[in-house]
Amino acid sequence: MRRTKATRIYRKTKNLRVVQLLLGHPKLKSTVRYPGIEVEDALDIAEQTEI
Repeated sequence: MRRTKATRIYRKTKNLRVVQLLLGHPKLKSTVRYPGIEVEDALDIAEQTEI
């Protein structure tokens, strides 16, 4: 269930940082496996996201 919800949130928002925060992951590399995207793509998305 955790993976499914994370994937749905990512697909809806296209915001990996949101998923990272919701899952409580300190590192982005831990989060990228949930929505099934590549690390490079995730890092690009994270760099474009302001907090």
